[in-house]
Amino acid sequence: MSQHPDAVLVRRAYEAFSKGDMEKLGTMMTADVIHHVPGNNPLSGHHKGREAVLDLYRKLGEETKGTLQVDLHTVLADGRGHVMTVHTTRADRGDRGIEIKEGLFLTIVAGKISDIDGCTQDIEEEDAFWS
Repeated sequence: MSQHPDAVLVRRAYEAFSKGDMEKLGTMMTADVIHHVPGNNPLSGHHKGREAVLDLYRKLGEETKGTLQVDLHTVLADGRGHVMTVHTTRADRGDRGIEIKEGLFLTIVAGKISDIDGCTQDIEEEDAFWS
C-alpha cells in the first residue's frame, strides 16, 4: 500500500526530529510555520516562524538532556493537506520522568509543514513535567 506524499513528508520529519537533524527538519517547514503547544507551562503557546519552532525542538532536547524519545505509531492523511499523528513520548527531566501519548495535527502547504497543533493524553501531567 502506497502512502500519500503528505504522510511521507511527516514520517521524514519525525525521523529528522528523532535524529536531532534540525537542518533537515527545517527544510520540511514553511518559513512562517507555527507550532501550537497546549497547556500552561514554559513551553506552551504559539511558536511562530521556522527558527522559533526549531528553537522549541532544541529546547526539548536541552531540557531533557537528550533523553527525549518519540515513538511514532500512526500517520493519517486526508489527501487535502492535513495529517494526524499519534506517538508516545518518553523523557527524563531532573528527577521526573514522563511516558505519554501525544498527537499532532499538521497542515501541509505546497509540500511543506505550515501548521502544527499538539495534543496530549494528559495536559496536567505535561504541565507538571515541563514546569
